[in-house]
Amino acid sequence: MRFRLGRQQRKISWLQGLLCSMTIALSWGVGMPSTLAAQKVTIRLGPFQQSIAIADLERFAKTGKLPDNLQIYGVLLTPQVRELLNQRLDVDPDVADKFFDDLVRSPQGQQLIASLGVAIPGSTVEALQTALNLSLRQVNGLSTVGFLRAYPQENVTIDATKALKIAIEFNANYLQSQALGALLERDLFVKNTTVFQPSFDPAAIGKEVVQQQTLTLADQQRKRIIPVDIYWSKGNTQTPLVVLSHGFGANRKFFGYLARHLASYGITVAAIEHPDSQVSSVNKGSQPDNLAQLLPATEFIERPKDISFLLNELAKLNNQSGQFQGKFNTENVTVIGHSLGGYTALALLGTEVDLEELRQFCKTSLSFNESPGDWLQCAAAPLKEQKLQLKDERVKSAIAFNPLIGKLFGKKGLNQVTKPVLFLTGTEDALTPALKHQIAPFTQLRGPKYLLTAIGGTHLSISDPAYSVSTVTTIVKEKRGEETNSLRQLIRGVTLAFVKQSTSEAKVYQPFLTSAYAQSLSTPELPLRFNSDLPGSIKTWLSFVPN
Repeated sequence: MRFRLGRQQRKISWLQGLLCSMTIALSWGVGMPSTLAAQKVTIRLGPFQQSIAIADLERFAKTGKLPDNLQIYGVLLTPQVRELLNQRLDVDPDVADKFFDDLVRSPQGQQLIASLGVAIPGSTVEALQTALNLSLRQVNGLSTVGFLRAYPQENVTIDATKALKIAIEFNANYLQSQALGALLERDLFVKNTTVFQPSFDPAAIGKEVVQQQTLTLADQQRKRIIPVDIYWSKGNTQTPLVVLSHGFGANRKFFGYLARHLASYGITVAAIEHPDSQVSSVNKGSQPDNLAQLLPATEFIERPKDISFLLNELAKLNNQSGQFQGKFNTENVTVIGHSLGGYTALALLGTEVDLEELRQFCKTSLSFNESPGDWLQCAAAPLKEQKLQLKDERVKSAIAFNPLIGKLFGKKGLNQVTKPVLFLTGTEDALTPALKHQIAPFTQLRGPKYLLTAIGGTHLSISDPAYSVSTVTTIVKEKRGEETNSLRQLIRGVTLAFVKQSTSEAKVYQPFLTSAYAQSLSTPELPLRFNSDLPGSIKTWLSFVPN
């Protein structure tokens, strides 16, 4: 199954284009049987409405020239809009039936049908399904006009206000990931012959008494003030040091529950705060629509350097008399990052940042239907370097929760990683969608690797329930709190087991890095999967990801 973008032949998702373009109802057209072909689209915008011939819309999409009766839409019909609306979906005829059946039976497909019903007043579920089913089979692929022509009425009415509101909730990569939901739930499931019955619960609080203290470190050379929360206990000092790196617009409290949990098992944790991408710095941005104002390009370099600087400072404390003496095993470090922190962790592990390929993507392929994560990565494009190597040999493993990856590491950057890595992906993550930012990159890793998949999980599902999220990170609906308790329980157990793998207790904790453990915590509302490789059926879907 392949997504393609008109003349550029760029693979993309069609669903965002479908929803967005219903706002002004235009795109490439495909021929439909005359008995079904709609001839006109009536756009309703409040009290205003106007009927437009689909043939005129087709001519605009092909030529970029506005017929006289479309001049009223001249302000809206920009070249960028035309680019978006010229998207189509090619579906292999051999799998078209299965694709359609899976789509309409899945919760995401039902949500799509319901959304289309809101945007097309008076429509029925049967009519919408018929139009989707017929238009999927067209020689030139599914497009917006193809869908409209397949709709079994001569005139199709679009409520532009409602269509726009719906479109804002969707983006191409997010919908690609959602379409995978049912497939991931089924094909990532591992059948176990025995019931999982562990001798202890790694998600339960440990026996050590946790202490916490905040340090404020000053990097005079880079002129950065770096706050760090240290969590420790009187337990074993030979365990790996864990560094927590927050995401864009968050702070060092984001993983508070996880830091306390690890420390209760004798693991020392340092939760760092990155000065120019934490919540208060982001909120000061004078132009929220300008990524350069929200996130300086240099932050993609400075974040990994923050952690290297931190390790240098902790190594000094480690050798000084006082409460921290001997507490920091800075030669055996696991970096755990969320979102932009996931990028940070992978960069430290040795993944090469490919700025040349990133700039090419941002210049030629980025369109406004992409996810926020795709736009955010382009904040790095102004950097002058072609490649970045930010590796720190002291970092021996990494956990990347909902990592921001996209084009940052190019096609081969992750191939260089041979150390242990664990990814978390959520199928309803609208900010860093699963397919492009986690699942496809996961296949590139060459060392020991694990993929934890939360079917229905969102970008902030693993955050501390007590953590107050910023407006920057709540632009979409999130699942947090009680409904994601099972996921956070799994995170506590899996993270502890992962960190313990470089200790003498590796075998004791290995059973918790298995599908059996993850599936024992799975619920119908939030199915959980854990895999060290992807089945062939999932790899087939990776053709959805733009090269």
